[in-house]
Amino acid sequence: MKLIVCLKQVPDTTDVKIDPQTNTLKREGVRSIINPFDLYALEEGIKLKEKYSGVVIAVTMGPPQAKYALEEALAIGVDQVFLLSDRAFAGSDTLATSYIISQAIKKIGKFNLIICGKQATDGDTAQVGPGIAAYLNLPQITFVRKIEEINEKFITAERLTEEGYDVIKSKLPCLITVVKEINTPRHPSLKGKIKAKRTKITAYDSKELNCDLIRTGLRGSPTSVDKIFTPPVRPAGEILPANSENIKKIAKIINKEIEIKKICP
Repeated sequence: MKLIVCLKQVPDTTDVKIDPQTNTLKREGVRSIINPFDLYALEEGIKLKEKYSGVVIAVTMGPPQAKYALEEALAIGVDQVFLLSDRAFAGSDTLATSYIISQAIKKIGKFNLIICGKQATDGDTAQVGPGIAAYLNLPQITFVRKIEEINEKFITAERLTEEGYDVIKSKLPCLITVVKEINTPRHPSLKGKIKAKRTKITAYDSKELNCDLIRTGLRGSPTSVDKIFTPPVRPAGEILPANSENIKKIAKIINKEIEIKKICP
């Protein structure tokens, strides 16, 4: 079984910087981590490999420093990794990103299953996984919380919904996006870290992927950001002991807020 896991590096929440010219996140020189939802995708891929045998391939797009995310994936248990890196990819929105990754998957060749995290913490769009499926003309199952059965031809999975879950069966090859309920990600092992240092990271640029540059980067991104800013820090709340005086105090504050809203709706 050949499994492809799509990873994204997201800025560490303690070190986020904005490019004032493009209104996009600065990624070069900024410490990044693997998108938390992608760790569940990574774990599911490795679990399937261990159960059914095969190989797990990790793919990520980003600047050269993205290799560290791939090294972590190797240390966790991935067999092969690909870095998609080119200045022509900078500023890509979800549509352009989906296109670039789909081009890489075409180059990698035949596979059984693509696994993505449900969304990235820096954008929360949940669009790249479905976008890749659309470019590759694949069936997709989103928000998967459990894979019930998988063989060379079909996959049956539980899709999380607001009311509960759906059971969906699809032909392979297929793309799924997973939610955190699906598993518990493992940590890299010492043996895995040693293996990661010895494993070659294959890098592809736009020419090697045969990308149409009109469909990559800012030129290939129909989504534009007009303004981006850091929200103001909320002041700390006040903790009051439970007694009659404080209850009266809270009631007065609530009544005052209600009156203000009546005057200024």
